[in-house]
Amino acid sequence: MAGTPTHTVTNQPPPLVGYDVFTADRALVEAVDRYTGPDVRKEVRAELSALGRAAGSAQLQEWAAQANEQPPRLRTHDRYGHRIDEVEFHPAWHRLLGKGVSAGLTGAWTRPSGHVRRAAGFLVWTQVEAGNCCPLSMTHAAVPALRDDPELAAEWEPRLASTIYDRELRPAGRKPGALFGMGMTEKQGGSDVRANTTRAQPLSEAGTYLLTGHKWFCSAPMSDAFLVLAQAPGGPTCFLVPRVLADGARNVFLIQRLKDKLGNRSNASAEVEFDGTWARRVGEEGGGVRTIIGMVAATRLDCALGSAGLMRQAVAQAVHHCAYREAFGGKLIDKPLMRNVLADLALESEAATALALRLAAAYDDGGDPERAFLRLAVPAAKYWITKRCAPVAVEAAECLGGNGYVEESGLPRLVRESPLNSVWEGAGNVQALDVLRVLRREPGALDACLTEIGRAHGADHRLDRAVKDLFTELADLEGVEGRARRLVERLALVLQGSLLVRYAPSEVADAFCASRLGGDHGASFGTLPAGLDLAAVVERARPVH
Repeated sequence: MAGTPTHTVTNQPPPLVGYDVFTADRALVEAVDRYTGPDVRKEVRAELSALGRAAGSAQLQEWAAQANEQPPRLRTHDRYGHRIDEVEFHPAWHRLLGKGVSAGLTGAWTRPSGHVRRAAGFLVWTQVEAGNCCPLSMTHAAVPALRDDPELAAEWEPRLASTIYDRELRPAGRKPGALFGMGMTEKQGGSDVRANTTRAQPLSEAGTYLLTGHKWFCSAPMSDAFLVLAQAPGGPTCFLVPRVLADGARNVFLIQRLKDKLGNRSNASAEVEFDGTWARRVGEEGGGVRTIIGMVAATRLDCALGSAGLMRQAVAQAVHHCAYREAFGGKLIDKPLMRNVLADLALESEAATALALRLAAAYDDGGDPERAFLRLAVPAAKYWITKRCAPVAVEAAECLGGNGYVEESGLPRLVRESPLNSVWEGAGNVQALDVLRVLRREPGALDACLTEIGRAHGADHRLDRAVKDLFTELADLEGVEGRARRLVERLALVLQGSLLVRYAPSEVADAFCASRLGGDHGASFGTLPAGLDLAAVVERARPVH
C-alpha cells in the first residue's frame, strides 16, 4: 500500500515536461537567429517558443502517447455495405495534426524566412509525435510540384498554406484548408519509379485522365489530394488525384489495407487501388519525374529535420535523466564515462541540427548558388543524418538503463521511429547514387558545396585535412559506385564540421573535429578522446527545465 517503506520512491528523475522544447535547444535557437533577418527575428522566436511550450506540455505528451497506443483503423464499408474507404484516427491524432497545421508547418514558401522558421518548428514538433509530421511534410512539399502548373498552384497553394485543419472529406474547394499525400511506390518498382505500371488514360477534357493501377505505399491516405506518378501515353507523368470530386462524389480511391509498421504507428500508410480514378495532369506528359522531384527534395529535407528532432529528443531525455539519477556516490552526469557517452550523443545531435537548418536557409535564399548547393547537399545530408538517428536513439535509451526499455519512458517510441527517415524518400543507396548523379551532371553543385566548406578553411587543421581527403575521393571516380557511401559520408561530415567550426562553441567544434574528422574515435558512442571539455558539451545539450 502507498506510504509503506517498500514503496518510497527515491532516485527517480522528474519527468521532462512543462518546458519550452525550442528555447531549451541552444543549437537550434542559435541557428534560427543566424538565418533569420533582424526584421522578423523577434516574431520568429516568439512563434517557435509558443510551439515549443506546447510541445513540452503534459497535455500534448499525453495526446502523443494516445495516438500511438491506438493507431488508425481502416473502414472499407459503411454499415449498409457501401464502399467508403475511410481511415479512423484517435481524437488525439486530430488534435496534434490540427496544432501542427495551425503552427504553420505546411506554409513555408511565401513567408519571410519561411523555410527556416518552418524547419525549426518541424524539428520541434517531431519531438512530440513524429507520425503526424508525415501529412504536414507531404502538404508542405507538394507546392514546388504544383508550381509546374500555375493554374493548379493558384487554386491549391492557399489551401495547403492554410492554418486551419478541416478533417472532413468533402470537395477541397469548400474547405478552408487541405492536406496532401503522395503515391509513387509500386510493388514491382520500389524506388525505381520509372518502372511503374499504373496507367493514365486521357479524357476528352484537356489535362484530365483516368488512372488504373496499384500503389504499394500511399502516404497519408486520409488526405484531400495526392500527387501520383502514372504512365501516360507520353511516359511517366505526375497527376493530382483529389479524394473527393468537385461535385461531392467520392473519387475511386480503394484502400486495400493499412501497413502494420515497426514504428510511426499513429500515422496511416496504405496500399491503394485506382480503377477509373479521375486525375488532373501536373506538368507535361513524360515529365513526371522532373515535376515531382521538387516534392521529393523537400520531403528529403524533412527526413533530415525529422531525424534531427528525434535525436535531439533522445539526447534531451538522456541528459535530463543523468542529471538527476545517482549511482556509485554521485550524479550520473558527473561520471567521466557517462559524460563521454552523453557528449558523444550531443555532438551527433548538434551537427544534424546545424546542417539541416543550413539547408532550410538555402531554400529561403533561393539564388542560383544556393539551389546548386541544395542539389548535392540535400541527398548527402538526408543519407547521413538519417543513418545516425537509430544508433543515437538506442544509445540514449541505454543511458536510462532498464527505464529506457519501458514504454512509459517514451524512448522505445523514439527507437522504433528512428530507422524510418532513412527508408522514406529513397533509402541510403538511392541517396548515394543521387549524389553521384549530381557530381557527374552538375559540376556547379560541387562548386557550391566546396564554397560552403571553404568558408571554414584554416579554422581547424583536422577539418582542412578531411577536406583534402575528400578531394582525393572526388579525384578518382573510377568504379566509384561501390564506394559511394564512403564518399557521401565524408561530404556530409565535412559540411557538418565546417558549420560547427564557424558557429558552434569551441568545445563542440573541437570535439567534433577530433572524433569525426580526426579519427580519434572508437566504434561506439562514449569513445571520445581525452583532453576535450566534455562537461561543457553536455551542459549545452541539457534541456533547461
